[in-house]
Amino acid sequence: MTLKIVTDSTADIPPALAQALGITVVPVYINIGDESYQDGVELTRETFYSQLPGYDPYPTTAAPAVATFADLYERLTAAGATDILSIHLASSLSATYNAARLGAESAHNASVTLFDARQITLGTGLLVLHAAEMASQGRSLAEIVAALEARVTRTRVFGMIDTLDSLRRSGRVNWATFGVGSLLRIKPIMMVWQGEISILEKVRTSRRAVARMINLVEAFGPMERLTVLHVQAPEAAAQLRQQAASLFPAGQEEITVEITPAIGTHLGLGAVGFAGIAQS
Repeated sequence: MTLKIVTDSTADIPPALAQALGITVVPVYINIGDESYQDGVELTRETFYSQLPGYDPYPTTAAPAVATFADLYERLTAAGATDILSIHLASSLSATYNAARLGAESAHNASVTLFDARQITLGTGLLVLHAAEMASQGRSLAEIVAALEARVTRTRVFGMIDTLDSLRRSGRVNWATFGVGSLLRIKPIMMVWQGEISILEKVRTSRRAVARMINLVEAFGPMERLTVLHVQAPEAAAQLRQQAASLFPAGQEEITVEITPAIGTHLGLGAVGFAGIAQS
């Protein structure tokens, strides 16, 4: 049996890790004006974020085409894959999972199993990495899916949004949630779990928001895996890792990633946070 793992670029898996574990990453699209760019292929994160404040109209995102998935599944099968496990961000938050599902239905010669990670960014990515590691050990498709199902409810993304401007411009915020008159001052702490995004707290300063977010991760732990995320805020991410050093499992590979523009366009510059899987 040859099992191949597929995901999309919103999983934020570092390219070196994806290559080492044989993970195939399908880029989503970033739409800027009348132009569409493949995430991470035709548009770098550095370029996107450096220009984000000046984009007008504000960027939007789009799922890969159904045919892109169908063609990929057929190519992987022709190259020797007997099974394909395709893991994608929350179907409740993006059309990508559905595009992959329709692509699998169109790929008549491929055996494809779809898995809804019910997460974003490295919340998805950590599940993909676990699946790929198990596949490299020769574990069966059924064993891997069972392991993912056991971890989905233990996977969370926590984040501090530094500015609400991107949420406002992207149209992804209900202003009533935040309270009129405080929009420019609060630092919301968000959580993604089981395909839902919730605002846990609204804090007045970045320092207090970071401290509270670390407390939330500590309460969620102890951790099986823990990583740091940021949107064009590497120094803040490094400080966050240092402040939360005691929460990271011993011997774990250190992973800090800049969030894909497909998600960062909604979170805004300066956002920092964690993606992690708690121990059982």
